[in-house]
Amino acid sequence: MHPTATGLIKLAPAALHGMDAESINQVLELLVAPLQAAVPQPTEVVLHDLQRIPNTVRAIAGVVTGRQIGDPPTDKLLERIAAGEFHHEIGYRSELPDGRILQSTTIIYTDKNGRPAAALCLNSDVSAWVSLRTAMDRFVLGHDGLMMSPGPSAASSLPPGRGSADTGSRSSEYFPHSVEELSTRMLDAAIGAVGVPVAKMKKEHKVQVVAELDRRGFFLVKQAPESAAAALGVTRFTIYNYLNELEDAEGKLA
Repeated sequence: MHPTATGLIKLAPAALHGMDAESINQVLELLVAPLQAAVPQPTEVVLHDLQRIPNTVRAIAGVVTGRQIGDPPTDKLLERIAAGEFHHEIGYRSELPDGRILQSTTIIYTDKNGRPAAALCLNSDVSAWVSLRTAMDRFVLGHDGLMMSPGPSAASSLPPGRGSADTGSRSSEYFPHSVEELSTRMLDAAIGAVGVPVAKMKKEHKVQVVAELDRRGFFLVKQAPESAAAALGVTRFTIYNYLNELEDAEGKLA
């Protein structure tokens, strides 16, 4: 990462300590364009206002993921907010549906009360560098040597997110362009995690789906109970009942 960008990122959290959420976002909004101009291209800088879930994208500079102001957060950012994981992740690997490889950074800012206020994210398209690395490996090792080499592949050579408890899952980060797209993605992922087709699900399976959705931060999104109910073939009141059952179960375990 460009040293100027690194300096801005490191200084900002301390400088914004003790401020309210709106003030934090106003300051960071001023940094988005100059920060994007300071780093190697192609890079996208995105400011998420975490007080505006699900339409969190407040400012964006650069075109990498194709998002715009008013778009929702990624599935992984929403999951982190739901889990209360506010540590920074620097230089982790992401991948777009078209195969482009990103080196991403996410900095989460909390307000004076410790609540998540904003997330400043940088996504750099490093596909050309990965391709160059592959070409160099092929030139040096030859095709057979490249196939037999026990070392990491070029695509997997980016550093994992420092401080991340689950670096493997970060590569599946999804960059939605609408709330509907985000909801559909999360519903499909939760249903897939349970491993039973909806048509064959019993109550315990549907409760598992709701638990997985809750873990992923799905219910932070407006009208999420209605979306979950439609996907599972139940009423939204049933979804609320499942959530209450899960909360009661957690209370007994605590």
